[in-house]
Amino acid sequence: MMTVIFAVCAWSLIVLTIFSIWQTLQAGIKHVRKLHQIPCANCEYFTNDYRLKCTVNPIQACTEEAIYCRDFTAKTAACNAKQTGSRKRNQIKNCCRI
Repeated sequence: MMTVIFAVCAWSLIVLTIFSIWQTLQAGIKHVRKLHQIPCANCEYFTNDYRLKCTVNPIQACTEEAIYCRDFTAKTAACNAKQTGSRKRNQIKNCCRI
């Protein structure tokens, strides 16, 4: 009789553990989907610099508050934040010459 009780307890712990892992994965997926809605990386005002992420709303940049940002403007080809590598460095050097 004790063997049956221990078996039931063991299986119930296994089922509860699997259920808990499943719920945690579901919550994680939901959170990641929400984070993928943050539009900052595609915004004209996003600087791609960790010191000042956004020139308009620096406090809420790259947070969940930025999902409904009223100042969002899609990047254009001439946008400085979109440029990478040597082209951006050359612009910075030319801009800062005295």
